[in-house]
Amino acid sequence: MDIKGKKIILASASPRRKELLAGLDVDFTVDTRNSFDEVYDEATPHDEIPSVLSRGKSYGFHRPLEEGEVLITSDTLVLCGDRVMGKPHSREEAVDMLRCLSGREHKVITAVTLRDKDKCRTSSDTAVVHFKSLTDNEIGYYVDTYKPFDKAGAYGIQEWIGYVGIDRIDGSYFTIMGLPVHLVYSELQYFLD
Repeated sequence: MDIKGKKIILASASPRRKELLAGLDVDFTVDTRNSFDEVYDEATPHDEIPSVLSRGKSYGFHRPLEEGEVLITSDTLVLCGDRVMGKPHSREEAVDMLRCLSGREHKVITAVTLRDKDKCRTSSDTAVVHFKSLTDNEIGYYVDTYKPFDKAGAYGIQEWIGYVGIDRIDGSYFTIMGLPVHLVYSELQYFLD
């Protein structure tokens, strides 16, 4: 992809986001230095939380953007019924999240923010994921083997639990992985024009 001399910066340490952005054939650097505290007002509608956090990460970047730079930030949230699931902080919390997801449908909402020196745009995408009923042994094996503490909802669709537990998705697989690349591509066009 021709980025027309722009410098693309991905402000994420996620190996999945790096892999997905690289899949667009975009040259980019990674810079995760940020002062944003990932909190939001409790009154925020659930489907808007990722957008609020993604924008916050963008404006929390450690320095002003220079001419020709485009910063990409993102945030993913799992919503199971009315329960908002971010990253688990312990084994017990991960197990609890996966028990909640077991045998149910849930939403994965990923927002992405692109910003340059003059403008900022945030968009989000939602996918619906259905898990088969998981046994406690399956949940324990996954949590102990894959340690999904850096993943919203305590799972990665591209890992073992996704192979054995997900029987249906409606929406973008990449949104579930953590970066809606179709949105990134279309938003990049706006910043490259």
